Amino acid sequence: MSFIPDTEAEALSALFSRRSVLGATAAGGFLATPLAAFAQSGAASGPGEAEITVDQARQEPIPIVIPNFGAGLGEQISGVISSDLNGTGLFKVMSGSVPPGSTPDFSALKAQGARAAVAGQAIGSGSVRVEMRLWDVLSGQQLQGTAYTASTSNWRRIAHIIADVIYERMLGEKGYFDTRIAYIARTGPRHHQITRLALMDQDGANERMLTGGEWLTLTPRFNPVRDQIAFMSYANNRPRVYLFDLASGRQQILGEFAGISFAPRFSPTGGSAVLSATRGGGSDIFVVDLASRAKRQLTNSNGAIDTSPCFSPDGSQIVFNSDRGGSPQLYIMSASGGAAKRISYGSGQYGSPVWSPRGDLIAFTRIGGGGFSLGVMNPDGTGERILTQGFTVDGATFCPNGRVLAFCRQSASGAGGAGFASGIGTIDITGFNERPIRISTGASDPAWSPRNG
Repeated sequence: MSFIPDTEAEALSALFSRRSVLGATAAGGFLATPLAAFAQSGAASGPGEAEITVDQARQEPIPIVIPNFGAGLGEQISGVISSDLNGTGLFKVMSGSVPPGSTPDFSALKAQGARAAVAGQAIGSGSVRVEMRLWDVLSGQQLQGTAYTASTSNWRRIAHIIADVIYERMLGEKGYFDTRIAYIARTGPRHHQITRLALMDQDGANERMLTGGEWLTLTPRFNPVRDQIAFMSYANNRPRVYLFDLASGRQQILGEFAGISFAPRFSPTGGSAVLSATRGGGSDIFVVDLASRAKRQLTNSNGAIDTSPCFSPDGSQIVFNSDRGGSPQLYIMSASGGAAKRISYGSGQYGSPVWSPRGDLIAFTRIGGGGFSLGVMNPDGTGERILTQGFTVDGATFCPNGRVLAFCRQSASGAGGAGFASGIGTIDITGFNERPIRISTGASDPAWSPRNG
């Protein structure tokens, strides 16, 4: 295949084009006007609030002492814990000595400026026992005391679990460090890239390629209750949605459709999935039961392109992207289908919506003014906030507690593809603390897993 899409916007344009100014993307579902036309796209009239661009909103990080858990593996464990907490922007990790078997010197810790302190040690070789105590420095009280035993090969996961415990006890909500991100690994020249379905820990460690790169793959999505990923593949030059079982490596087609199927997303219970399928010059949204493979049509596009569906956390509603009003915008409908209400009214074209696990926000990509913006809005369309901007920023996915988004950021390319880069970054929903995830290949299309069991 000579053309390899780099974004959701390019992917559907490569599949079909049905208007002179509109290309439709099937892959994750952005409906995009060509870049040359962006500057001419005006704001649609309708209800809504003024757009807010978040500029590094933040709170003061919590100073916390994380000591060395011991030589070798202990040092690596404390390093991962420190990296997890520092990476949130909500903690300021400080070095220091906290004896694992006795009460800390709170006076010294207060003088150091610490609000919390951890005491810990890692013991063992073939298997490792990691002991951890969390102390509130100001009150002098122990907040947590836990020990974990596992094979040494699982030391990183123990570190992530400990970081999650600290995060929850200090902030009052569950952490997201013991999670994974599915993504598309990209290698090779700009216009001839090999794409593979891939998996990594949320911090970029333990990269694992799941497919061989024979065919273009796009938009992985995690099942919330099963070790399973839905994704789009161009296998045998027929783009369709597949299910990938992480335990066995087995792949199977999700639903039989006469046209192209794309833009999958699981229901909150994991028993069904919504996707888009082409019909005539447009596409409609369908729900497919995973057990029976029975499918039910939810929209009747009448030639428009309905795509990128995503359930609300309670499963009662679906947000999706459609050009039924003349340009790509966001709509919400009942999960059983029927009438849809438009919720996006800012300047530009909207796509790639994803509902926060908290239910309070919908993330989106907006194209306008010659580039891309990544933002969030309330489910009724109010309170729109732009978090970050760039040549291409797309494919947002929430971490399990809804605090952080992962997304794809790509740079422009010069002659022959020079200067092009595609990577995954994270950003807090306040717009603060944008960070790249270091991966050995190019990467796009992130999908955050639920918490590991």
